[in-house]
Amino acid sequence: MEEILASSIQSGFAVAVAAYLLVRMEKRLDDLTAAIGELRAAIEGEGAR
Repeated sequence: MEEILASSIQSGFAVAVAAYLLVRMEKRLDDLTAAIGELRAAIEGEGAR
């Protein structure tokens, strides 16, 4: 019984850490996507000259 409890606590902790990191990384990925879009627009605008 103690082994099951210990393994479920370890698994729960790992899932919680992974979820936290994914949530933090999501904003950075959104910012990076926006920056790439701006860069693409700048390059396309420069090529039209």
